[in-house]
Amino acid sequence: MRYRMLGGVRVGAVGLGAMPLSIEGRPDEERAVATVHAALDAGVTLLDTADSYHLPGAEPGHNERLVARALAAYGGDTSDVLVATKGGRGRPAGGDWTVDGSPRHLKAAAEASLKRLGVEAIGLYQLHKPDPSVPFEESVGALRELLDAGTIRLAGVSNTDADQIRRARAILGDRLVSVQNRYSPAVRDSEPELRLCAGLGLAFLPWSPLGGLARSSLDGPSRTEGAARFAAFHEVAAERGVSPQRVGLAWLLTRSPAVVPIPGASRPETARDSAAAADLRLSAEERARLDRAVAPVRA
Repeated sequence: MRYRMLGGVRVGAVGLGAMPLSIEGRPDEERAVATVHAALDAGVTLLDTADSYHLPGAEPGHNERLVARALAAYGGDTSDVLVATKGGRGRPAGGDWTVDGSPRHLKAAAEASLKRLGVEAIGLYQLHKPDPSVPFEESVGALRELLDAGTIRLAGVSNTDADQIRRARAILGDRLVSVQNRYSPAVRDSEPELRLCAGLGLAFLPWSPLGGLARSSLDGPSRTEGAARFAAFHEVAAERGVSPQRVGLAWLLTRSPAVVPIPGASRPETARDSAAAADLRLSAEERARLDRAVAPVRA
């Protein structure tokens, strides 16, 4: 497993998004714990969770408690594992996602996450999403207070634009270490934010990093417009004898040294396959093919 930097912490170049282990369609706990253990065995040291990763209407924190139990049951050394959690979203009955970025809520949520994770301080705490009803500076100010209190060690923001990243940086300084936005072969709206993170020395953590690779023209009749664009990922995968998902993650790692993808997994074999992307070195010709595949379609 190659490594990258997140703040002053060295983490595996590919992390694990633990969300699928707690939401709809989640596996039983035995398989969920085995999935986390498989990722750790493969060299993953960044685990991404959130207090809102649970079934709609259920008690917050299912995923955080699961991650804590998996780490406690792991037979190896976990001293270098960084658990990143998030606050500011909820999942009430009905399945809708709510947003609450008020300082009062964020501070209470962080304290609750701290207890569920069973740690002295949360390794990385991120604002899950800006709340349009709360001034952004107030939400980020709550992160600063949590840092000052020692409740969290590092801070990040998620689902933010470039202006918000700059504003968060102005408040938190070097204690802002990460930005977690959606980014994949199919969804690259956060290209400006990725460039900004690289320039500021922030880790960029793509969520849903495999968008566009679920189907391609090689899987049979295309069910989504433009799916054939991503056939190159399947072609390179076939030539290399690996999965298209592994190629997709390896390609993401070539986008910038700031990138640390956090693919989700609900099976041990999937976690192992994703982690192996950190050691898949794409040739210049392969990178060029994949870059062409994701280039914007011009009218």
